[in-house]
Amino acid sequence: MAEWDYRVFWEEALKQLREEFKEAGNEQEFVLWFGADYLGSAEREIAVGVPSAFYRDQLNSRGYTSRLKSKLAELSGQNLRIRFEIRKKNASPAAANETPVSSESRAALFGKSAHPAGHSGEAAPPKNRHPQLREDYTFETFVTGDNCSFAYNAALAISRNPGKAYNPVLFYGGVGLGKTHLTQAVGNALFQAGVGKIIYVPAENFANDFINSLQAKKAQEFKNKYRNADALLLDDVHFLQKKMATQEELFYAFNALSQAFKQMVFTCDRPISELKGMNERLTSRFSSGLSVDLLPPDYETRKAILQKKLEIAHKDIPPDVLDLIAQNVSTNVRDLEAAMAKIVAYAELTETAVTPETAQQQLRDIFCSPKGGAVSVEAIQKAVADHYNISFSDIKGKSHRKKIAEPRHVALYIASKLTEYSTTELGAEFGNRDHTTVMYSVAKIEKLITVDSVLDAAVQALMREIKDREK
Repeated sequence: MAEWDYRVFWEEALKQLREEFKEAGNEQEFVLWFGADYLGSAEREIAVGVPSAFYRDQLNSRGYTSRLKSKLAELSGQNLRIRFEIRKKNASPAAANETPVSSESRAALFGKSAHPAGHSGEAAPPKNRHPQLREDYTFETFVTGDNCSFAYNAALAISRNPGKAYNPVLFYGGVGLGKTHLTQAVGNALFQAGVGKIIYVPAENFANDFINSLQAKKAQEFKNKYRNADALLLDDVHFLQKKMATQEELFYAFNALSQAFKQMVFTCDRPISELKGMNERLTSRFSSGLSVDLLPPDYETRKAILQKKLEIAHKDIPPDVLDLIAQNVSTNVRDLEAAMAKIVAYAELTETAVTPETAQQQLRDIFCSPKGGAVSVEAIQKAVADHYNISFSDIKGKSHRKKIAEPRHVALYIASKLTEYSTTELGAEFGNRDHTTVMYSVAKIEKLITVDSVLDAAVQALMREIKDREK
């Protein structure tokens, strides 16, 4: 097989492409998408390993596979095929006739060094699971769609180049949209890559650790634990609102990790700018990095999520029932999983085939219950539209005419008061508007009702009417 060993051409191609990307100011793009590992060769063919089918498809759709082939042809004088093989984490060792992954190829994956920080020169054996991370929260089990592709790609990038690609990173959005999954996927990838001390902790536990350290007079142990981490993954930072002493300690830990180029990932249920009772210096630190929002999944993504969950669980439900769930549960992934689990359990316990009619009956509480309490966003939109004598579609439309825009501002204000939706989720409900647009609308009405008694009375009357209707 040595006759067909094209490894030298592969590695030179990566080296030259990296320089080209670097000169164009896109080196991070190279780090993100050119991490395929050389596995072996056959006549006019190179086999390379990629982490997922999604990764392979992105190489093709972005034109990077063609660019690799062109560079290989330029260097070898032959038109070489590239065959992709999906190589999951902890995959079985390469077959005897495959060429081992070289340190140079690994360097293309992680950046300048052939190994991430904390690695030895030898390839690390497969590791046991990280005690703080869920084993099933990986990039392979995360289903991407338009609602979260940016967040997924950002997470993938920092897992391949920790502390350098984007730091810190903040994922924000409503409950059950994948923030924790992506954060732990980063942690699992870093753990399997051999990055040293990875700490994943919910913000509530961080606060409790801090309080306990003070009570036990072990403050220095607490500082050493968090300030000397190689990666800190902190979930639900909104929990720290008004906890000023804990925020102060996080601020110092943040500075220590930032100066040492250690990766930090945070999650929050809303943009940092919306949090109340936060240390301004800490807010500034959060805002200095990359903030990415996750939106509720669209129909196609919801269906793909359900199919993936069934595949992992080795379960099956009829396609028309799967479609029914995807069409009717549009809030978040947790609600999708709950609906699916109930149908699977019903089928197993009753030992009967599930029909769409049966599913509709069993899931009526999930299909009919509005998110965020007794009041639904749709009810608010309809009530406001009726009051201002405009159509329901106008409320969610794009028109900026005063006759339409002002009722829309009112509807957004009322929705922010009567539901538990974040501004990101409200934006999605009002025609996929940006969260900053929602914030502007709410702030505008809040200001107007303090000086316009007629508007204030109308808004209060609408809120009472909406709550009365929903009782």
